Amino acid sequence: MIDDPSVAHLLGRVGAIEDRIRRLVTARRAVDPQPDDPFRGLYLSDEMVDRLLAGVPGVPDWSDASARLAETEQNADLAEAAGHRLRLRRMAQAFTLSPIDVDLLVIALAADLDPRFERFFGYLNDDVGRRRPSVSVALELCGVPLTSAADRARLISGPLVSGGLVIIEDEERPLPGRAVRVPDRVVGHLLGDDTPDRALDGVLSEPSTVEWGDPSRVEQALAAGIRLVYLRESATGSGSAVAVRGIHSRGLDVVQLDLARLGGDRDAIALARLVTREVRLRGVGLIAAPVTPEVQPGLIEALADSPQPTVFVGESTWDPGWFSELPVASVVEPTTTAERAGLWRTSLGPAADGLDVAEATAPFRLGPEQVQRAAGTARSQATLSKSGVITAEHVAAGARAENASALDRLARRVTPTVGWSDLVLPAGPLNALREIELRARHREQVLGDWNMRPGGGRGHGVVALFAGDSGTGKTMSAEVVAGGLGLDLYVVDLSTVVDKYIGETEKNLERIFRAAAGTNAVLLFDEADAVFGKRSDVKDSHDRYANVESAYLLQRMETFDGLAILATNLRANIDEAFTRRLDIIVDFPIPDAVQRTRLWDRSLGNLVRRADDIDLEFLGRSFELAGGGIRAAAVTAAYLAAADRGTVLMRHCIVAVHREYRKLGRLVVESEFGAFWPEVVGR
Repeated sequence: MIDDPSVAHLLGRVGAIEDRIRRLVTARRAVDPQPDDPFRGLYLSDEMVDRLLAGVPGVPDWSDASARLAETEQNADLAEAAGHRLRLRRMAQAFTLSPIDVDLLVIALAADLDPRFERFFGYLNDDVGRRRPSVSVALELCGVPLTSAADRARLISGPLVSGGLVIIEDEERPLPGRAVRVPDRVVGHLLGDDTPDRALDGVLSEPSTVEWGDPSRVEQALAAGIRLVYLRESATGSGSAVAVRGIHSRGLDVVQLDLARLGGDRDAIALARLVTREVRLRGVGLIAAPVTPEVQPGLIEALADSPQPTVFVGESTWDPGWFSELPVASVVEPTTTAERAGLWRTSLGPAADGLDVAEATAPFRLGPEQVQRAAGTARSQATLSKSGVITAEHVAAGARAENASALDRLARRVTPTVGWSDLVLPAGPLNALREIELRARHREQVLGDWNMRPGGGRGHGVVALFAGDSGTGKTMSAEVVAGGLGLDLYVVDLSTVVDKYIGETEKNLERIFRAAAGTNAVLLFDEADAVFGKRSDVKDSHDRYANVESAYLLQRMETFDGLAILATNLRANIDEAFTRRLDIIVDFPIPDAVQRTRLWDRSLGNLVRRADDIDLEFLGRSFELAGGGIRAAAVTAAYLAAADRGTVLMRHCIVAVHREYRKLGRLVVESEFGAFWPEVVGR
């Protein structure tokens, strides 16, 4: 006794096919010259050839063999009236199968439900090695002739084949001799198993569970019978979250496809067809994201080939070339700072009650799902601490964990290890650096919520210029700003950017800008005058293309959504048009004597033992070195100390300064070294 009415219906249909097979076997035996031959099907006897030459057998009439089928369908009607869901009938409706298509499907899967059918089909195929029904046997059991073009087409291009419900094997054979098989996923579904095809492992993702966004446009489109919707999302919005809520409003579950993973597969279109079959089998909606301009030709068409609601999500404008039927398009607005703070608070839970969530999360531009994941990471980090309380550092670690790896391949990542207390700068530059942090922390409120940079497609970025001589602290200051915001610092290697071939430099920069826009990090262009230099008069084609490169950068900086710092030793070489687009310019001066003394103290650190004879004021007053030179000299002194009982002596520092002077090509003057001149004589 089968408890599941859906399975009982399927087995009843198989039983009806078995009745037909019994009658067909009886008819075959009546004209079989060698019914008891143990090697039947392995060779052709003369008698068999004569029978084949006698003519093509007629098409059987199954009209009087439908008693079991009629009883099965009557029971199915009663089961549906009682509220049961019969999967075979729902499949026939979802894939627009005709009664003959349903018979062909049941014939093809009979051996998957009852091993006896393997031998039945071996006998009917007249080949014991072929245990799947052939096309000719399947059509014969349906009572249709091989000469019917319409019925042959059912197993060539009909809904069974195009929908992936049956597979026609042995393509090297003529059509009548090809085997008909039902994929395991389809059989499993008919038996009540909704586990997706294993081929889709890794490309299907969990639908968004974030309660955010306005799904009304999606709801209206689906309610009007529109099956294709395209949601264009912003950097901090979530088309997927909106799509999930919109599809759920129709009482449907959701399958979500990760197009980023699918797009890199060689068989992407074949997998897309499996996704479409999955959606139709289960009667659910499909969300496919993210759609990019580089999507494979035919991929969108394969995904859209379904009567089920399908929502595509991407950041670019819909390309009509992707699919002939244009979807309803809608823009998903970005999250506001208040919405993001609310999502953070909800996701962090009670463990963050003592944290100013709005202040701690302000620097991070994350979408709703990213906030949810980042909060989970922050909670995990907090469990490793003694108190178990979530802090701003845990939140920053969670946000950084959401950074894409694309920028790691294009720039060098630096995890900040210095802070504001490590900077030795005059008040002016220090205040300017503080303002950079302030702008970066509140840019979404000012530029997003308050729309203080309207029109022209301008981005929500913050761009600063650090100008000063080598060693004055530009790179270290960038690291401090990044650390203060809880972000990583990415240093762009210009050797990987600048290319001698026309247009390649712009392509390399575009890859960096696009990767940086999706990453919560500070982007540092060191020696920026190499790519942000002044435009010149056009005297030849080289000047023309150099100016094109500069013009591209001018436009790109306007639309940049990230945090960028341009560092240069030659401020005069930066184009004035770039200067106008900068938010802040920080000039780094050569340190004075007092600052040099502090730099010596900081550079020697607290872990190295110092001798009593070290005169930091003398070092700062006598030697005009920038911060970078002082740090280099301190490191040299530490090496000398390591080889001399582990204590830094004044003579170690003097020798280190002398070597730094030699490295910089500066004159070594006795008056600068004073009483310590004997330490450098002859070196």
